Amino acid sequence: MRRTPAFLLEDEREVRRLVTENPWATIVSAPESGLVASHYPFFIDDEADGLTLLTHVGRPDETLHELGRHEVLVIVQGAHGYISPGWYGTEEFIPTWNHVTAHLYGTPEILSDEENLRVLGELVDRFEQRMPEPRSLAIDADYAARIARGTVGLRIPITRIDARLKLSQNKPPKVAARIIGALEGDGPYADPALAREMRRVHGDPHAAL
Repeated sequence: MRRTPAFLLEDEREVRRLVTENPWATIVSAPESGLVASHYPFFIDDEADGLTLLTHVGRPDETLHELGRHEVLVIVQGAHGYISPGWYGTEEFIPTWNHVTAHLYGTPEILSDEENLRVLGELVDRFEQRMPEPRSLAIDADYAARIARGTVGLRIPITRIDARLKLSQNKPPKVAARIIGALEGDGPYADPALAREMRRVHGDPHAAL
């Protein structure tokens, strides 16, 4: 990503939050056959010392990616959206795109069948806990184990982070406030999720008006 100092995201806690709130990510690798990209849900290994991701891939993706043999890139995309220059309240006419994005690098470790089944169970539980009647792989452990054999579990210790938090930090407070107001409105580019991220950075927009 373009290395703009004003938008660098270097706080690992914020990167962890980004992964937790946006678990559907893209894994990219460069095997001898050429670039390969796949999309899977990820979550953080809370028992690891550093930032470590857990996921799984469906067979034969582990072969296509040559997983475990080289570094991969995991792209995590948070809130993002178009920012119209008409929201600036000035004569500017150049638009931009605000976003929260992390590029996470590491070499995957292949999990054992037992570890993979445990990770799959935890993944299901993390999403099902919001449901009124949560389902679990424990309902039929034997059947779950058979299904799990069609997947390969991964643990990816992250060795390098390249993240951006581009939320109009380079604009005056009053302009940021107008942008947030437009994103919270009902226009064609309204985006409440992006507005919430901007509020985290800029605080109460009305205080600047």
